[in-house]
Formats: sequence, C-alpha cells, structure tokens
Amino acid sequence: MRISVVAEGLAKDLEALGALGDETTANAARLLAVAMQGPITAKLLEVLGQLAVELGESLPGQTVEVRLVGDDVELVVDAASATEPDLEGDADARITLRLSAQLKARVEAASAREGVSVNTYIVRALNQQARPERAVKIGRRLSGYGRG
Repeated sequence: MRISVVAEGLAKDLEALGALGDETTANAARLLAVAMQGPITAKLLEVLGQLAVELGESLPGQTVEVRLVGDDVELVVDAASATEPDLEGDADARITLRLSAQLKARVEAASAREGVSVNTYIVRALNQQARPERAVKIGRRLSGYGRG
C-alpha cells in the first residue's frame, strides 16, 4: 500500500468538506489539508504499528512487522527467532530501575494502550533493543527500523 496515496486521499476529503462552506472556510481547509499530510502519514504508521503488535500477539511463534520501503508500507509476518527468549516465561532476575515521573507516566500510558502490564512492556522494549544487530543490505532497498 502506498501511504502517500492514503494521506493525499484524506487531505482531499478535508478539502471537499471545506468546500461546503464559504471561501474563507474552503481556504482554511486547503491550508489544513497541505499541513496535515505529514501528521496524517505519521498517525497511519502509528496505527499500523499497533496493528502489527496486536496481530503478533495473536499469532504464536510469529512476529508481525511494519516495513516502510520508499512510499510502500508492508505488514510482514515472520517466524519468531528460535533464539528469542520467552518473555512471559520464568523470569528469575530482578533489577531496580529509577525513572523520572514523566517517563514513568509515558511508559504506563504506552503499556495501557497496548493492553499489557508495565513489566511486560518494559521487557519487550528491552528485548527489542538488546537484539543482535540485523544486517543492512546495500542496494536499492533500505532495511532496518525507523522511529517516529
């Protein structure tokens, strides 16, 4: 799916709604449509990321990733790495973690959005960051992960 086509479609819908009003409303809608394409694209990618997490949780032994290749967005299902530890299994190690109140609130909100405990959210985040680096292919395609 080309993400720019979806963002442009939403922008055109906004312009069409603005055209229902007077000239001032139509001009405001046109300006908003242009200004909102970036945030719309970012929100679409965020929603697709949340969808990938939910799908991955419902597919045992598989992971779902959102890949952005140029303007194309792909949801890719991969078998989970055999070396990846069971995040929900016997956890016998403990650490004490000191966080700012603001970071703690953001972590709690993010874990609530994903419907998991704060502990599970943090373990998943640490596991994701502590994985061995994946090779980046050189050529016409860029491989890796991005953050928004």
